[in-house]
Amino acid sequence: MEILYIMIGLSLLMAIGFLVAFIWSIKSGQQEDLETPAMRILH
Repeated sequence: MEILYIMIGLSLLMAIGFLVAFIWSIKSGQQEDLETPAMRILH
C-alpha cells in the first residue's frame, strides 16, 4: 500500500513538471508558428 502513495506522489510531481514546461514553452513563443516548418520541407 505504501508504494501506491509513492507512485501517486511521483505522478503528481511529473504532471506538475509537464505543466510548468508547457507554460514555459507558451510564454517563450515556441508554439506560435506551427505551419511554416511543415510547409518548408515541401518547397
